[in-house]
Amino acid sequence: MTELERIFGPVAASTRCAAAMRETLEEVVQLAVELAREGREGRKIGTLFVIGDVEAVLDQSQPLLLDPLYGHADDLLDVKRPEFRETVKELAQLDGAFVVNKRGTFVSAARYISVDPSTTLLPGLGTRHAAAASITKTTRAVAVVVSQSSIVRVYAQGEIRAEIVPELFLLSRDRLFTEGDVRQVPEAGITYALADG
Repeated sequence: MTELERIFGPVAASTRCAAAMRETLEEVVQLAVELAREGREGRKIGTLFVIGDVEAVLDQSQPLLLDPLYGHADDLLDVKRPEFRETVKELAQLDGAFVVNKRGTFVSAARYISVDPSTTLLPGLGTRHAAAASITKTTRAVAVVVSQSSIVRVYAQGEIRAEIVPELFLLSRDRLFTEGDVRQVPEAGITYALADG
């Protein structure tokens, strides 16, 4: 078992995603946690990653601007490449979502995700969360949201399946996720909560 799987494996398992997508989801969650911790240029930023079911996701979204990833070789757009991860962190400052295939290749950036009007929204969560809930309800994709409040939420089947709080004190102070399994991973500097079932 890899260190990444040990830390984020339970998060991936909570989504019930296909085995072929699990490693990619773990890599993207790790990247999301890095973004939540580091922010960019001294400020907190939020972004959305949508993983898997690429064709359906692209059909339910549209570009907000010229796609900065278009035309680049797939091997350069791999989530495991350290230099590309830094590029993603810079591009995360743009509005819109990243679309990632199940193998970990980023397919598109700065996508507007259409929100199905029947999507149930939780109070206090913004448009990224509405988009994540909607796209995972209407496709087989899994979504990872980085909130500007530095919390990472993972969506599957239209629901929050996990919340990851990079700063350990936040969860104990605010009790943000009151149901399910709450685990601390001190060596990774995170706490996460998994939905029941």
